[in-house]
Amino acid sequence: MKTHKEKVIIIGSGAAGYTAAIYAARANLNPLVIEGIQPGGQLTITTDVENYPGYADVVQGPWMMEQMRSQAIKVGTRIINDVVVKVNFTMEEKTVFLDSKKSLIADTIIIATGAQAKWLGIESENKYNGKGVSACATCDGFFYRNKEVAVVGGGNTAVEEALYLSNICSKVFLIHRRDQLRSEKILQDRLFSKKNIDIVWNNVVSEILGDENGVSSLKLTSTKENKSEVIKVEGVFIAIGHSPSTKPFKDVLEMDNEGYIIAQKPGTTITNIDGVFAAGDCVDKVYRQAVTAAGMGCMAALDAEKWIQNRNL
Repeated sequence: MKTHKEKVIIIGSGAAGYTAAIYAARANLNPLVIEGIQPGGQLTITTDVENYPGYADVVQGPWMMEQMRSQAIKVGTRIINDVVVKVNFTMEEKTVFLDSKKSLIADTIIIATGAQAKWLGIESENKYNGKGVSACATCDGFFYRNKEVAVVGGGNTAVEEALYLSNICSKVFLIHRRDQLRSEKILQDRLFSKKNIDIVWNNVVSEILGDENGVSSLKLTSTKENKSEVIKVEGVFIAIGHSPSTKPFKDVLEMDNEGYIIAQKPGTTITNIDGVFAAGDCVDKVYRQAVTAAGMGCMAALDAEKWIQNRNL
């Protein structure tokens, strides 16, 4: 098993990972990025991006991530296509074990593995992903201005998405499989006061219907009775939660009960392991935006650079 020594290894290649790489490379740290299971991160499955600063026109998510990747390489980042399956951070030098059976050693580690939206798991969901199916109202809600949409879920995220969309869309259906919501009472009060939000209780989305232009309606199936109905919508937002991609770091880094890595000091990317930093959606379960992930990637690189300087490595 061949072992390499690096100054900085960045695990993950979304907005946080590539931004960390750009800053680390410009600080002459010669960073190595391990792309992970989804090179480019969540933006590679996003079509139109309109809320990232610097682009006057709508850009495509995959193109934007390719630009970030090219910029990182141009300033000196090395990138390998592999997946981290296990880590050992008990020694001063940190070791990561890869799916290719190789291991790598580094002075510092930046974790930017992101989080994955939980999906319904129906075939038509994949068919219309990016064509009316989304998991982020803040990202995509604007495209449905004055249109009718649906939100699927019953927790805080679903209610917050519905409230956000109610200020943009003409009508919002909130579809929940049970007869009561799991969200906080204050959010429910706001939801019930909105005249353009209709709650569809005791139903699940069994099929997403549409054509080459995108989503046109949803087939709903009752969880109480043997019946179905179809509602017309032009967009559906899946809001049943997110799963941080932090499995290789379980029992190594301090996490909350949902698996998000905990920053030890507010306003930093410092974890409970000296020399290990975390950025982006594997830490942030509140904002979950490309621009905030990029900002945290910058922070992680600066934190790592400072850590190395203080130790004269």
